[in-house]
Amino acid sequence: MYIGRIVAVGRNRRGANAGLYRVSSRSFPNRKAVELSGHLAIVPREGHEADLQKNPYIAYNCLRVAGDWAVVSNGSQTDPIAEKIEAGMPVRDALAAVLSALDYEKDQYNTPRIAGAVPLAGDTAWLAIVRHDALIVKAVALEAGQARYLATYEANDVGESQNSEFDASDAVAAARFAVDGGAFAGFEHPVTSAAALVKGSRFALATWIV
Repeated sequence: MYIGRIVAVGRNRRGANAGLYRVSSRSFPNRKAVELSGHLAIVPREGHEADLQKNPYIAYNCLRVAGDWAVVSNGSQTDPIAEKIEAGMPVRDALAAVLSALDYEKDQYNTPRIAGAVPLAGDTAWLAIVRHDALIVKAVALEAGQARYLATYEANDVGESQNSEFDASDAVAAARFAVDGGAFAGFEHPVTSAAALVKGSRFALATWIV
């Protein structure tokens, strides 16, 4: 099944919280996740830079640490959400304010903007989406060995059924898990992924390319 871009929040079996992001794409598969100035970003692969002229939404920061939170998203909303959290705004309000202001992407598919936020420590994360017909921001409980996910298509609501087993020993394994682990293995057209996984007193970041 093809569900497009995916954000997920979870906790591994040893109790470390994680934020995951995956690009699944049929139209622009020539992309990769990279680290840029301490953030993780989605960019065109070498030789495919001209894709940006076809669709301006395909390159963006997808993962950024904001104080005690890691923010993941499928677009330019990552930075303003993180900045509002860093400035002291409650996570729920930061997600709602930014997604409401930016709205869904005005491409041929009316692609929703999706986002997640996971704490360095704590039992509650957040998932959010703005579609052409709704704005949804919900708290989700973090449980050991589980991840909750949200996607741009099909799985474009925050529901109990969008749950996967989850485990990863480090950030690299977490990024790869978003491609071929648990429920994620059944989703088509994976391209690249990014992850933040708590290690000690900080988030460790990593990427994976299919």
